Amino acid sequence: MRLSVIAAGRLKPGPEKLLAEDYLTRASGLGRKAGIARIAVTEFPESQASSPAARMAEEARLIAGALPPRAFGVVLDERGKALASEAFAELLRRHLETGTADMAFLIGGPDGHAPETREQAGLLLSFGPMTWPHRLVRVMLFEQIYRAVTILTGHPYHRG
Repeated sequence: MRLSVIAAGRLKPGPEKLLAEDYLTRASGLGRKAGIARIAVTEFPESQASSPAARMAEEARLIAGALPPRAFGVVLDERGKALASEAFAELLRRHLETGTADMAFLIGGPDGHAPETREQAGLLLSFGPMTWPHRLVRVMLFEQIYRAVTILTGHPYHRG
């Protein structure tokens, strides 16, 4: 399976980018043992449109254009379902076992996702009811992907 992270907003040089790259490198390396062929990141600038609705619509078009065909879409949204790390790993396992070719994690801009992006998602995933800046969400997502891979491969990183 191939994983994609598609994000509105670019990570600027700094501690968040270093941490995100570290977890991405770890997840990519160990992920191959779990059946994850690659983890690709696509990012684009946040929309500069004048209204929130216009910004969300523009970002929705960019996200839709970056989605692999027939990918299972996981939209990160505070209104989504919160999963424990083990349940997140089980989600990946189920998709690996059922032959899902592509899974895409979608991170919206400061205004969130457009309604149509949320409606088309296979899963709305929440890291809790708080709103998180995209640069932290990216670190949290990469860490959880890495943690899920360690759970799937029996690596001792996850000791929960």
